[in-house]
Amino acid sequence: MFEVGRVAVKIAGRDSGRKCVVVDVIDDVFVLIDGDVRRKKINAKHLDPTGEVLDIKKGATHEEVEAEFKKLGLPVWNKKAKKVLSKPTKQRKVKEKEEEKPKKAAKTEKKEEPKVEVPKAEPKVEEKVPLEEKKEDVKKS
Repeated sequence: MFEVGRVAVKIAGRDSGRKCVVVDVIDDVFVLIDGDVRRKKINAKHLDPTGEVLDIKKGATHEEVEAEFKKLGLPVWNKKAKKVLSKPTKQRKVKEKEEEKPKKAAKTEKKEEPKVEVPKAEPKVEEKVPLEEKKEDVKKS
């Protein structure tokens, strides 16, 4: 049903509604597509073929597909370009609200009690007794 070069419209998945071209027929169920979609292997049931056929060879590179799509005036998927989201996501909305609000001091903060300095006990220093006196003490005992 699908041959290399057949232009189709993706009808399932995140790329649904976008045009693509069949680059390779893997078997009777799967085909490799490229164009205004990500280049990948998909089920042929997810494609709606159109009457157009592009002049590309089997296994054509993305650049070759891009050149053929530009001849027809069709958009091409560019993985390097960043797409700008039109609607802010829920996470972005929450983050923007947090940035707008001034940060308030927490009401449950504990009041700091003044620290009382306790004098440190000085270490006990033993008096140094000459070694000779120690020997005498041992002899006497």
